[in-house]
Formats: sequence, structure tokens, C-alpha cells
Amino acid sequence: MNGQTKLIFPGLAGFYATVQPIAYTLVRVVIGIMFIMHVQGKLNAGPAGVAGMMGKNGLEPALFFAYSAIFLELVGGACVVIGLFTRFFAAALAIEMLIALWAVHLAKGYAAGGGGYEYVLLIGAVCFAIAIRGGGPYSVDRFIGKEL
Repeated sequence: MNGQTKLIFPGLAGFYATVQPIAYTLVRVVIGIMFIMHVQGKLNAGPAGVAGMMGKNGLEPALFFAYSAIFLELVGGACVVIGLFTRFFAAALAIEMLIALWAVHLAKGYAAGGGGYEYVLLIGAVCFAIAIRGGGPYSVDRFIGKEL
């Protein structure tokens, strides 16, 4: 055996080969958009409001964490979408999600509906995978020919 799996429906091989280059890009873009949408609540609350929540969860200096989260989710999310400095921002967002998991969500259990860590674990793991993989074939990183 050559170590490769065989398709149950071999007729799908052409489809898979065609969409494979854009499948990763789709994941990267969706994750970036999720962060951009997620930061909207922080922008509406303002840095002081976010800092209040950060401080309540034991994250000090709270204002530093608030500005960091707002910057990472807005600028980092946009950079992940376009694939610019992808490894750096994806790694930073994965670390942010790890901090959120540990400081806020872990005590609430697994289910996201109850405020648990389900969502931040998933999005953090995807960001970690993006950090390892880089921008991919359809990214500004690829266009300029440089990555971290």
C-alpha cells in the first residue's frame, strides 16, 4: 500500500483537486472575518468598558489587555483575511484565545451556550493551524514573497 487513501467516489477527485487551493483560503478568510465581527462589541463598549471586563476576570493591567484585544481582533483579523503577516497575527490571536479560555471560559465548562470554552478552543486551534501553515497560495504574503 502506498499510504494514500482511495476515494469511495473516484469521480470527485477532479473536484477536490480544483477546490483544494481555495479551501484553506476560505478557512483563513472566515476566521479573520469572525474576529472583525467579534471586535465590534469591544469597539461599542470602548477601551474603558473592555478594561472593566478584563479587570473583572483578573487580567491586569486591564487597559493594556483591552487595547491589545481590540488591536489584535481588528488589525489582526483584517491581516488574516488578506493574508498579510499571517503567521504572526494568527499566532497572536491563538494566544489571545488561550488567555480567554484560561481566564474567562474554562470555569464555565465546555458548552459555548453557557459561556464555556467551546468557541475559543475551536477558533484558537484554527488560528494555531493557520500560524503553522502561513498565508497560503492566495495571500498578500505569497504575493510579496515573504513570511515569518
